[in-house]
Amino acid sequence: MASLKEVKGRIASVNSTLKITSAMKMVASAKLHRAQGAIENMLPYERKLNGILSGFLSAEGSVSSPFAEKREVQRVAIVAVSSNSSLCGAFNANVAKKLHETIASYGKLKRENILIFPIGKKIAEATRKEGFEPQGDYQKMAEKPTYKETSDLAARLMKMFANHEIDRVELIYNHFKSTAVQVLTREEYLPIDTEQQKGKGLSTDYIVEPDRETVVNTLIPQVLGLKIFTVLLDSNAAEHAARTIAMQMATDNAIELIQELTIQYNKTRQQLITNELLDMMGSEIGND
Repeated sequence: MASLKEVKGRIASVNSTLKITSAMKMVASAKLHRAQGAIENMLPYERKLNGILSGFLSAEGSVSSPFAEKREVQRVAIVAVSSNSSLCGAFNANVAKKLHETIASYGKLKRENILIFPIGKKIAEATRKEGFEPQGDYQKMAEKPTYKETSDLAARLMKMFANHEIDRVELIYNHFKSTAVQVLTREEYLPIDTEQQKGKGLSTDYIVEPDRETVVNTLIPQVLGLKIFTVLLDSNAAEHAARTIAMQMATDNAIELIQELTIQYNKTRQQLITNELLDMMGSEIGND
């Protein structure tokens, strides 16, 4: 049985941990509130832009775009988004696992034909563990994404695709559904699926100048550029939600452990007092 001093020391240690996890939960909750506001403010704009594009694509007649060209995949780019720090449950581990599965799905390609763009310190580390060199340093974007930086990355990917340097681009990230639920997502970024876009909206009559094809070819890059920014805001909200839940669970576990240790402390103390009383009674009987 542990001594009173040992149990008391463990209680003090867990109490210190409890204070840390409680503080981290409050910080994560505040960051979640801001991140959730950012993604909720951005989503209506992105949906409206997608709705306009869907309206054009739903109209009669086909529209050609260099970003809609489907071809045999000989070179692929994977954009994976994680956080820069840990203590957020399985948030980063799930992205790393999905990245591993995605790489494995392209087993027929040579490793030099799989380009990985990791956004976040944790997924950059996972990329190196997989034996790949990251295609740039995007750690800053994981914590505080800006439209300028994300649009630059989107432009780089679009240029590589248009120049036939890559044949497909995939995105891997955690989608923020609610504080308690983050959905691990893998989706195709390029080529853009015009048939899927057609299914998103109803045909809408527009008065277009100079012509529909010019407008669509201008709109598609804007939609693609906005997509990366929205994904990062989405992942950012999911990260803070995961950390809030993880710190809440850690706090609850600490409280439960303190209660168990307090019971153990009281039982040990009671046992010591009982033993001392028995020793005193035994000593008095012996003297009589």
